[in-house]
Amino acid sequence: MLAATPAAELGARYPGQQIGTIGAVALPSPDSLIIVVGDDPSQLSHVPGATAVRSTNTKPPNDCGNCAIGVGINSNGIDLILGVVALALLFPLLIFVTSATRLSAAHREQRFAAMRLIGATPRQIAVIAAVESGVAAVCGMGLGCGLFYAARPEIAKIAFTGAPFFPSDLSLSPFDVLLVAVGVPLAAMIAARLALRRVQISPLGVSRRFTPKAPRAYRLIPLALGLAELSYVAPRVLRAGTHPRTGVEQVAVYLPGFLVVMAGLVIAGPWLTMVGSKAILRWTRRPAMLIAGRRLADNPQTGFRAISGLVLALFVTSVAVGVITTFVANRGAPAGAPAASTLVKNFNEDRTASGRIGTTTVPSIPPSVMPNLNAIPGVDAVAVVHADPDAPQEGGFLRPSLVSCAQLAHISGLGHCTPGANVATVEGGIGSGLIPADAAWPAADISLGRLDSLPVQAIVVGTDGSTAAIEQARTVLEAADPYQSPPNTINESNKDNTKLITEYQQLANVVILTSLPIAGCSLAASIAAGLSDRRRPFSLLRLTGVPIAVLRRVVALESAVPLLIAAAFSIAMGFLAAQLFLKSQLGYTLRPPGIGYYLIVAAGLVVSLGIIGSTLPLLRRMTGPDVVRNE
Repeated sequence: MLAATPAAELGARYPGQQIGTIGAVALPSPDSLIIVVGDDPSQLSHVPGATAVRSTNTKPPNDCGNCAIGVGINSNGIDLILGVVALALLFPLLIFVTSATRLSAAHREQRFAAMRLIGATPRQIAVIAAVESGVAAVCGMGLGCGLFYAARPEIAKIAFTGAPFFPSDLSLSPFDVLLVAVGVPLAAMIAARLALRRVQISPLGVSRRFTPKAPRAYRLIPLALGLAELSYVAPRVLRAGTHPRTGVEQVAVYLPGFLVVMAGLVIAGPWLTMVGSKAILRWTRRPAMLIAGRRLADNPQTGFRAISGLVLALFVTSVAVGVITTFVANRGAPAGAPAASTLVKNFNEDRTASGRIGTTTVPSIPPSVMPNLNAIPGVDAVAVVHADPDAPQEGGFLRPSLVSCAQLAHISGLGHCTPGANVATVEGGIGSGLIPADAAWPAADISLGRLDSLPVQAIVVGTDGSTAAIEQARTVLEAADPYQSPPNTINESNKDNTKLITEYQQLANVVILTSLPIAGCSLAASIAAGLSDRRRPFSLLRLTGVPIAVLRRVVALESAVPLLIAAAFSIAMGFLAAQLFLKSQLGYTLRPPGIGYYLIVAAGLVVSLGIIGSTLPLLRRMTGPDVVRNE
């Protein structure tokens, strides 16, 4: 870039000669643009905030007690982020594994029950089942590892934390490989053993059925405990701390509450399904609805199990969208704010430990800066922002400042002065990007002559938006004071302010886009398993004259009714959990999401109903007179 870009747009900012390049091992991301510029120690020693660095740190920020530069997310933060994503995916994945195991359980029960009748012992059956499941798990594990390494270059391009990775960053340690190699087959063997426990009890196997007890309202208790954790316990834990907590630590405090709410949704789901089915029975007389409602009322656990994965996916989606939408509405740039054409140079902007921004000043700017800026083709106007001598030193995020109305009038998107004013008071910092484009600034009781003698807080450059104009102006401003904050367009400042939001949005998208397909596969496997379990009852109904179309409506209603009831409840709980988090942690009120969220939910429900419909042709093939034949 230094060689290909005109010196006035880039190279002139960095005096000296290039002696080498920074290797990939020292870069946080393949897209990182980093330069190390050397200077004379005697000159740098007089720069405010300069510190002598005597060694290169190779530890993450959380392991470094006294680092000169603390940038990036420490290992605790990365572990938490990956842990949240893993847990958000683990619930739907476990449900899918259970559904897939149940899909083959009926046929395996019949086969193993026949082996029991000819003399096989329970231990022999357990060994056979474990070997079958273990071999399949090992094959699947090997296939998964091969797909991972094949797709690793493309996965590394996904900016999970705001920037892409090097493919070597996505590597497995020997412990990770051992954990997967042992854990996956072991989990498959345990799942097979639990799925076939009835065969171990009786050689009759699949014919031995038990009607579960009706769920009670006490299943709502875990859900209530999770909501109480978010609204009462977590905020008090944060306030009881003796030191300010980082954003990662704050999320960690709220994480148990969200996990308890997710577990509460799974526990309370059968009770909600039973209540909804009984309500339907009171208002219908149609045969299909009566059969489906009676079935759901008698065994709501099975009805809810099929859609539990989608319920959790909708909850995660609602929480993520609710929090991010509200955060952006309260902290994002206002509508009409200036964008990429306005360049701002703030002097010595310093974020304190409390999160406030205290912009200090410089006595004046070099006399060559203004002529050099005005000589750049594409620069429309330049405004110098001065410190307000009457503004308080503390309080607020950005102190008020003063600006000439004549200079401000030629820069669009930064507001305007009230009629008759020569100098205006700007609240909130004119270069922050947080001011409306149509703001009206009040007149300041100060003359233009005194304004020019006040210390300078910032320089604002209005351009035509061309790359050449912006980069040449950036070079002039940075060369004027290379040891202060680099100049940025307001559009770039807005991106920096919302960087954390963007990272959370990307993680939420990963969870949503991954959990929804898993939940859809779980739904299909659960319905197919339910049909396999009920082949004989459906075959008997067909022998008594029930049309196949009625049976298909029964199967569709048994899945669609709990899906719609639980989806509405899950979305409501997601918004409620987001509101509790926002109100207790940030003091915000939940903002309703945009149309995009509702389109995602509607599309997910339509796809789910389509999955239900795709299993209905199995009903004709799985039911018939041969199923009920006794030999």
